[in-house]
Amino acid sequence: MSRIGRIPVKIPKGVKVTFQDEVMTVEGPKGKLSQKYHPVITFESKGEEIVVDRVNEEKQTRAFHGLYRNLLNNMIIGVSTGFSRALIITGVGYRAEVQGRLLNMSLGYSSDIYVGIPEGLQVTVEPNGKLVVSGIDKQQVGEFASQIRKLREPEPYKGKGIRYEDEQIRRKVGKSGVK
Repeated sequence: MSRIGRIPVKIPKGVKVTFQDEVMTVEGPKGKLSQKYHPVITFESKGEEIVVDRVNEEKQTRAFHGLYRNLLNNMIIGVSTGFSRALIITGVGYRAEVQGRLLNMSLGYSSDIYVGIPEGLQVTVEPNGKLVVSGIDKQQVGEFASQIRKLREPEPYKGKGIRYEDEQIRRKVGKSGVK
């Protein structure tokens, strides 16, 4: 039995979960998410919990068991509380600002970089160089934060660039300067 798959998923107040035609739909106060699932996985409602089970014991089915349980759990968390990912911009003259649905970033290149903010995501810029990406879809939040980080990855000598808030940069010693 899958260790993750056998844990029941708790449904908080105000969240509605439906399963029809191999599509799970979760509605909550922050929005609505839907995800297709494989027919070898079954979902059973037991009060305020959903139990995820599988039809057979094949290797691929066992992998789907934990996957769809976690996807359902992430959808429920997303529509009830949401997800966010914080990035720190470090460097002299490096800055970002939101202009409507565009993120304007000055990252030390010869021209500014404009990034379109996808539907369903919100980006806020705090004055201390902190950039927060938030939304209800965990995968979409993480993917967009990753794309922003790739625009100027942190370098190991001075630590300049864009890094995740919880990321540690391994610093290197520069030139020794011995003559």
